[in-house]
Amino acid sequence: MKFKTRLIIAFFTIILIPIVLSAAMIMVLGRYQIGAIDKAYGISGTTVESLSNPMQVLARVTEKPYRELEELALNSPENLEDATFLEEFNRKLKEKKAYLLIRKGRVLVYIGTDSSEVGNIKEQLPGYGESDITSENGIYLGGEAQALVKQIDFTYGTGEEGSAFIVTDVGNVIPEVEEFFVDMLLCIVAVLILTALALIFWIYKGVMRPLEKMQVAAGNIKEGNLDFDLKPDSDDELGQLCMSLEDMRRRLKANAEEKVEFDRENKELISNISHDLKTPVTTIKGYAEGIMDGVADTPEKVAKYVRTIYNKANEMDLLINELTLYSKIDTNRIPYDFSILSVNEYFNDCSEELSLELEAKNVEFGYFNYVDPQVRVIADAEQIKRVIHNIVNNSTKYMDKERAKINLRVKDVGDFVQVELEDNGKGIAAKDLPNIFDRFYRTDASRNSSKGGSGIGLSIVKKIIEEHGGKIWATSRENTGTTMYFVLRKYQEVPVHE
Repeated sequence: MKFKTRLIIAFFTIILIPIVLSAAMIMVLGRYQIGAIDKAYGISGTTVESLSNPMQVLARVTEKPYRELEELALNSPENLEDATFLEEFNRKLKEKKAYLLIRKGRVLVYIGTDSSEVGNIKEQLPGYGESDITSENGIYLGGEAQALVKQIDFTYGTGEEGSAFIVTDVGNVIPEVEEFFVDMLLCIVAVLILTALALIFWIYKGVMRPLEKMQVAAGNIKEGNLDFDLKPDSDDELGQLCMSLEDMRRRLKANAEEKVEFDRENKELISNISHDLKTPVTTIKGYAEGIMDGVADTPEKVAKYVRTIYNKANEMDLLINELTLYSKIDTNRIPYDFSILSVNEYFNDCSEELSLELEAKNVEFGYFNYVDPQVRVIADAEQIKRVIHNIVNNSTKYMDKERAKINLRVKDVGDFVQVELEDNGKGIAAKDLPNIFDRFYRTDASRNSSKGGSGIGLSIVKKIIEEHGGKIWATSRENTGTTMYFVLRKYQEVPVHE
């Protein structure tokens, strides 16, 4: 899951879950407190919504005593002058957090509470006959009074006006309502805490687990241990970071393996150089000692010895040049000089040089060109010539036929020009054929010194062709011969639209 998605889910969760759970718990607590209120104060019909309005609850608590007092004032007003009756009625009101006031004319003749609490209320009590305009829930006296008053007007037997008031102190909220609000607050806090803990655990688990894996992986990389797999647990940002770290590990491992292989190849190169230089050096020393010791006692022998020394020195020079070229190509430091070449003109010149060179080696040469005169390629003439000469030299080096033969064919194959160099040598074994373009690979495991070579000739050829945007491959049959193929992309002019 994307980290952004996690945050969006967390955002809505921290809003919706507390609202839903709090609403559910408020309903449960409300129903419980409603039952407690109905049982304690002998009322019914209280709702959860009414608990949020304490004034409404207080009005309902005194509703039954109000009805009783209203009936009494209508049918037996004389009881409102009986002190014993009034005390008993006031005792019942106190159980409901209220008290009774009786007014005769303009004077309070009965006060059911401490007289000091009535001072602020007395001044705000409605006059006789004003009860018709008050709410059925009573009238609220604000200011310092803070009381809910229900008024019942009646007439004494003497004809004098009287009023009975049931007064409820608004500041003295009934315990069940107060407990409901406290419990509601505690429930909301608990829901918020539990929701936050659940979200923290969810996000922590989703973040810390991949972070711990990456920390272990980073430690392994730091210690040089690259032989492990770092598999992401998800496809989120952290999972992608795990994949990036895994890619880095693979690259580091590949680079480490490449370095090991490079070091091995360097050691092999040094071994090859030592071996390939040792033979001509030994020959040169031998023939030079022969001249110095007088073994070459005739001018003809001296000339032969000197010619041999010269040839071996040339072999060493060619080997060193080949290694120098390979080093430049391998580090991409060889300067290519690309130009547009006519295929016919270029390969006609190459064939003339090869013909003279192979004739001196008693090798029969055949040249076949099937390309139209106007076909051209973009190439470095010197480097392509090096490719051809390396392939031909490799063919002559391993030639085992008395009648040696090499053919050069140039063909048009669509967008490319294909060059084929075919020989009738001893061929290459099928198991060796896929590796012949690898550097330092040699099919003669015994390293026959008569063949010489550094084992990098064909790898140079492959590198040059690939730098030209082409490719090279070979086919071969043992005891029959080998054919090398490489292709060069044709040069095509792009028309300019005016």
